[in-house]
Amino acid sequence: MSSNKPQTTDIVNPQKARTGLNRILHAGGYSMQGLRAGWGETAFRQEAILAMGLVPLAFWLGQNWVETALLAGTILLVMIVELLNTCVESAIDRIGPEWHDLSKRAKDMGSAAVLLSLLLCAGVWMAALWQRLS
Repeated sequence: MSSNKPQTTDIVNPQKARTGLNRILHAGGYSMQGLRAGWGETAFRQEAILAMGLVPLAFWLGQNWVETALLAGTILLVMIVELLNTCVESAIDRIGPEWHDLSKRAKDMGSAAVLLSLLLCAGVWMAALWQRLS
């Protein structure tokens, strides 16, 4: 029985052919390029600078490993969501500069995701500070 799928040896994306350590090294390089691109965004840069102070503070403020992980994790979550929001905005901007309801909706939802991650982070930090200082 033969498959209806055409058999081709051409690789559309040569990056997909990498395996093992070679793949991991290249993926790490792409991740670093992504962080450098994120650094070009004002909001991400502000959050990263704030994280440089708050992540070490999380180790002082946290009473145990769970609290420390929550404090540091919420900061990293904000940065992750900010990068994903930038991804959405970049992809939409690539399509074109004209206004479209769906483009606005996607950008607004990305912004809302950042807001929710910031509120979560602030809530966790306020609760930890309250517990530590009272």
